[in-house]
Amino acid sequence: MARVRLSVAERREELLRAAIEQIEVRGVAAVRIADVASALGVSNALVLYHFSTKEKLVAAAFTYAAEDDLAHLRKLLGRRTTALRRLRSAVRWYAPTGPAKGWRLWIEGWAAALREPALREVTGDLDRQWKAALAEVIAEGVAAGEFQCPDPHGTALRLTALLDGLAVQLTSYPGAVPRARAQEWVDEAVARELGLAQEALTASER
Repeated sequence: MARVRLSVAERREELLRAAIEQIEVRGVAAVRIADVASALGVSNALVLYHFSTKEKLVAAAFTYAAEDDLAHLRKLLGRRTTALRRLRSAVRWYAPTGPAKGWRLWIEGWAAALREPALREVTGDLDRQWKAALAEVIAEGVAAGEFQCPDPHGTALRLTALLDGLAVQLTSYPGAVPRARAQEWVDEAVARELGLAQEALTASER
């Protein structure tokens, strides 16, 4: 069956999605242009036409994944509800016990960023935007009298550090931490940081 002719934008998106899948399976260091091409049944030359090197393809794939994650985060935080419900939804989605996908991808990205400046820029920018978005909704909760938090930016940093660390544990060492226990730790940390009783987090679901 002949392949459907795609626009340049559609082809690039198809290649980026395939690159993300291959990176998750093979890792940044091992993935090749040929792996991405083979996954889609296209030539290496086609991939190189859109992304002249593997490094540019990988950096673009992580940028694409980051933009997708940030778009979903903004959707969760932009809802018309209390700051607590918005923050809780974002944390529950982002946490390794939640529905967010791609933790293997981001762990690969963090490791590769130690050696690849382009990846370091992408992962660093995502990290800054995540912390800024969480800090903003925390500050809104403080202004509304929902939270008691003297340092929203510090709280955002500590919460994301906990979530990232748990993601490494649950992704790299399955079974090392029960998911239910990890979720309890996340809820305890959120309640402590915001000056809330832990029961308030459960009540926010109703």
